[in-house]
Amino acid sequence: MAVWRDDHLVAAVKQLVSQVGRYQLQQFRQLPPGAGDEKLKREFVSEIDVNSEQQLIEGLSRLVPNAGFYGEETGKQGNQQQVWIIDPLDGTTNYLSGLDQFSISVALVENNKTVLGVVYKPASSEFFSASKNQSFQHNDVTPSIVSSELQLGQALIGTGFPYRSPDLSKAFFPAAESILYASRGIRRFGSAALDLSYLAAGYLQGFWESDLQPYDVAATLLFLEIRGCQVTNEQGQPFDMFSDRIMVAGWPGVHKDLLTLVSREYS
Repeated sequence: MAVWRDDHLVAAVKQLVSQVGRYQLQQFRQLPPGAGDEKLKREFVSEIDVNSEQQLIEGLSRLVPNAGFYGEETGKQGNQQQVWIIDPLDGTTNYLSGLDQFSISVALVENNKTVLGVVYKPASSEFFSASKNQSFQHNDVTPSIVSSELQLGQALIGTGFPYRSPDLSKAFFPAAESILYASRGIRRFGSAALDLSYLAAGYLQGFWESDLQPYDVAATLLFLEIRGCQVTNEQGQPFDMFSDRIMVAGWPGVHKDLLTLVSREYS
């Protein structure tokens, strides 16, 4: 990474993911309903995911040759102390159903800490990006700061259903009921990378979900840190993307009460 300035590396990653996004859009809504292979129950993969990940690996390996990879489809390869963590198509089920809420997520992680992140929504050409020396931006603009005084009752909350973790479903639905009536509302869009990018931008003000994987969140953890959002597990401890099962995130005034409701049900 030493041969790259942060802003140049961010720009190069954005150029690469936009190319992959164009490939995805060329195939979008060309597949019949029900396309794709079920790798796990209600978790799908398609040729588009695999090809997208390969394009990302080929391009990123030229940018930081010594870095390893941790991809959703290909797993871990090479150096994991400096590693590209990538989700080539976050929201595959949406994509395969013809819904345009899907994204590409790329993070450069050094010693388990994200130092660069890019999330791209191809359908609307939206970029969310940051590096350790560059502020969080949405389409090259730094969003305004959400008031630290904002409370849960004023907040719109993002989440995801516990399809990876049926053992947590009995906790999820009571938590969702409590949060629904304590907040302005709940949204479930189907791409955690976009949900957390929206949170960093201030378009959502809180979020919780179970069993997110490192490739779902690696890029956005940097966004949230830069923007001053609180990110914990259900016990209020700092969230570890490699070990924690539940993430609770929000703007400071929202997180405290959101955490209270989540921890009550998941304890």
